[in-house]
Amino acid sequence: MTAKLSAYYKFKGAIHVIIDSSKWIAAISIALMMLLTTADIILRFFHHPITGSYEIVGFLGALFASFSLSYTAVMGLHISVDFAVKKLSLKVRNKIELFNHIVSAILFGLISWQSIKYGISLKVANEVSLTLKIPTYPFAFGIAVGCAILSLFLILKSMEIIFEKFDKQA
Repeated sequence: MTAKLSAYYKFKGAIHVIIDSSKWIAAISIALMMLLTTADIILRFFHHPITGSYEIVGFLGALFASFSLSYTAVMGLHISVDFAVKKLSLKVRNKIELFNHIVSAILFGLISWQSIKYGISLKVANEVSLTLKIPTYPFAFGIAVGCAILSLFLILKSMEIIFEKFDKQA
């Protein structure tokens, strides 16, 4: 096994461990959203709503959305319109898929970078939520991490297409 393939397999293993962890963060976030919303509805019936529940659900929603991105990509559950692409040859489909992965990796890398910059500006400004005064910067960093994980996964998928091409040529 070449050094490049060895590094690739280590990278692949690390990415999948990270994605598995992010899947659990997303699952816990959505479970907490559900529990909080249910408790808030029940307590509203008794005229004792949970203060700041909308803020917390919003923050948890941001974490859920960003940390579920990579797992959804691994499972192939993102919506794609590929009725025209399916009619093309495998070689052309792989080129389109490679292009799509590279452009998407760059896009989510940029989103991650901008989320980090935004999180830093929120931290510097001591920005907090209106009702509960929760610092907002950790959630911007959470979005950055989730997008970075997806970007790394898309790089991995690009590498798989490239290595598959080289394996077929050898």
